[in-house]
Amino acid sequence: MPAAYSEWADKSLGAWTLFIVAIASWLLGFVDPWSRMCFTKIFSFFSLNIKYYQNLMAFIFAISEINQNPEILPNVTLGFYTVDPCFNEAQAVKGMIGMFSRSTSSRSIPNYHCGLSSNLVGFVDGISPSLTLLSTSCFLLLFTFLFVFQISYSSMDPILSDKVQFPYFYRTVPNEIIQYKAIVSLMKYFGWSWVGILVADNESGLMASQEIQRGLSQHGYCVEFVEYIQYKTNVDEALIERIVRSLRTSTANVIIIYAARDYVFHLVVILYMYPIANKIWIISSQWGLSEGLHLDFLSLEPFNGSLAFTLPAKTTPNFEEFSKNINPGSYPNDIFIDKVWMELYDCNYRRKSGDFEICIGNETIKRAEFVNIHKSMTQYSYSIYNAVYALAHALHLMTSPKKEDLGENGFPAWKVSVMSECHNIKNSLFDILNWVVFADQTLDAIKVGQFHQQTLPDLMINEEKIRWDPGFEKSQHSVCSESCIPGYRKSHRESQPSCCYDCVPCVEGEISNETDMGTCTKCPDHLWSNTDRDTCIPKAITYLSYEDILGMSLAVVSIVLFLLTCLVTMILMKHRNTPVVKANNRNLSFILLISLKMCFLCSLIFIGYPHKVTCILRQTVFGITFSISVSAILAKTVTVVIAFNATNPRSRLKHWVGTRTSYSVLLICSSIQLIICVIWLGSSPPFPQENMQDEVGKIVAECNDGSQVAFYSVLGYMGFLAFVSFLIAFLARNLPDAFNEAKYITFSMLVFCSVWISFIPAYLSSKGKNVVAVEIFAILASGFGLLGCIFIPKCYVILIKPELNSKMSMVPKKA
Repeated sequence: MPAAYSEWADKSLGAWTLFIVAIASWLLGFVDPWSRMCFTKIFSFFSLNIKYYQNLMAFIFAISEINQNPEILPNVTLGFYTVDPCFNEAQAVKGMIGMFSRSTSSRSIPNYHCGLSSNLVGFVDGISPSLTLLSTSCFLLLFTFLFVFQISYSSMDPILSDKVQFPYFYRTVPNEIIQYKAIVSLMKYFGWSWVGILVADNESGLMASQEIQRGLSQHGYCVEFVEYIQYKTNVDEALIERIVRSLRTSTANVIIIYAARDYVFHLVVILYMYPIANKIWIISSQWGLSEGLHLDFLSLEPFNGSLAFTLPAKTTPNFEEFSKNINPGSYPNDIFIDKVWMELYDCNYRRKSGDFEICIGNETIKRAEFVNIHKSMTQYSYSIYNAVYALAHALHLMTSPKKEDLGENGFPAWKVSVMSECHNIKNSLFDILNWVVFADQTLDAIKVGQFHQQTLPDLMINEEKIRWDPGFEKSQHSVCSESCIPGYRKSHRESQPSCCYDCVPCVEGEISNETDMGTCTKCPDHLWSNTDRDTCIPKAITYLSYEDILGMSLAVVSIVLFLLTCLVTMILMKHRNTPVVKANNRNLSFILLISLKMCFLCSLIFIGYPHKVTCILRQTVFGITFSISVSAILAKTVTVVIAFNATNPRSRLKHWVGTRTSYSVLLICSSIQLIICVIWLGSSPPFPQENMQDEVGKIVAECNDGSQVAFYSVLGYMGFLAFVSFLIAFLARNLPDAFNEAKYITFSMLVFCSVWISFIPAYLSSKGKNVVAVEIFAILASGFGLLGCIFIPKCYVILIKPELNSKMSMVPKKA
């Protein structure tokens, strides 16, 4: 081991000596002679970072504390040995063989000790998962009989949790699966449903991309692209072009980076050559950048405002005092301590060198980012500290008198101890840092939140502390499609991820009252969607009312026709003793006028909100009054025919001459319609109902006719009377009588039948309040036809041609 730490080796006088391997060439500067050349090559490219030097101080500090603690490993002094694999599998295997042989010759024989005689019992490593698997875990399987087990302070690969493949592997950091969940929770918190993923081109990167995509898809989030970053020594121009194309054409504003720094190196170079703006990077803890990092050869400006996951940094008592006592004078053979000292204090400990003066012993740390180098540990330093303690506790049980005792589940007590120690040390906690990159390329990491799987809520963010990149600050969102506001639903675009969709407005009668609803919800039958389609409101109740223009117009026409009928009645009453009024049974004429008045007025019952009484009166009053009108016309027609044929002495109709016959026809025909209406009301009378089908978005208040058979029976009987009247009047239209009404009755019945024949298809095809309007129009039109065809000619004679209203005019003219 290096002479700088020979004092720990000299204390290894007990029966057991613990050899702890810290395999991280960029972290530790205490290496075997065979690896110093490799270390020198690395540091010719990477500048020395004081933060990583602290890892070794924490490593030694833990060993020092344990050796001074009489409660742990009494009479045993721990020693250590460091190996640098140079991030190379072959070099890592060579180092492992050297650890097992400890041979001083050029050839190493595994488990053959030549030189320092010690028993190797454990390893502490912090390199990449691939080298961990190769150089330690997989290699140690060949030597399981040695009970050599390993504790990692940084490897989070889930595969290492498999105790079948790696029975002696433990770690003081969380499983990567926890970090997958943390990343998904962060996307969910900010609503970033459209992201890109960049991962390392290895098994760990592949697993990370699959697990993150699976977690995002469970929340309905999508990944626009997944690209794999190669290791820093590999250069693939086609891959670089593909990554640049994906980043430049991507509409995702958030990119997840899940790779170690030696893979991210390629990405940093790509972003330097092909700048990509207005992206927020979500960086996994594998990158390993810490606050205050300064890299002269890399531009970190593209990562300004990014969010990074990292393990929490803690500290231990007495660490500050221990670390301050380490100086070049105490360890003259440390090849890096002079550089560390100049970086911290801007002076040379031994002699003046260039711009650096000789240290006088009371210097203070100059650079702000290193002020707390002695006071607080980084996350990896604290993890290394805990790893050493876990090994020490396990060794303590192995060397105790009860070392054969079994613990839980039949495992040896020492093995249970190391498992429990690692479990107590590691947790499911990640800190979330906000990276702020300054003009001098220094990085300030502001803690803005944390993720803890065992708490609710598991993710806590302080958004007020976040300093977004100016290009991202305006939108702060990353979606393929903007959210669909209430009133719209998502319509997925064909052949695109589920996060890409169009917002389609809900159709009438359906609503969406939440953001990003996949389907619209149909309103209940009695409700309807509002204009914005985000709330169901009560349907408007519609009916033919007096406030409607149509209803008002029909009401005015009804009243006008009623008044016109009254005027006609008054004219006929005034001239009731004239021949033109007395002809064809004067009383029947007045009965007909009265029934027509009722017909015009009954149309008003159809207007207004339907109630039970009005529904019953509508059809029955209409049917009876019109039946009286048509029966009166039929009686008048029969009277004309009987009167003309009674002049023949041989005719048998002379016995039917008189008012009795006409009144009998009127009474019998009207009574039949009355009986039909009574049966209708007794069996299935009309009733009010709310019709929700005829008009969209409205409730039509209407009268249900009850029995359709009864309704059409009323219309059919009325039509039958009209047809009989038309037929008889048509046959008697040419009878020689100066005041023969048969011709006018024929025309009136023709109009009447035409109106009601047209009514049936119009009635059946109409919806809502138009059904009522059609029936009112038929009543008014047919009533006006009767009034106009029969009585207007009489009024014309009375008012305009009074000379025709005389007995002389009634004498038939000779041919």
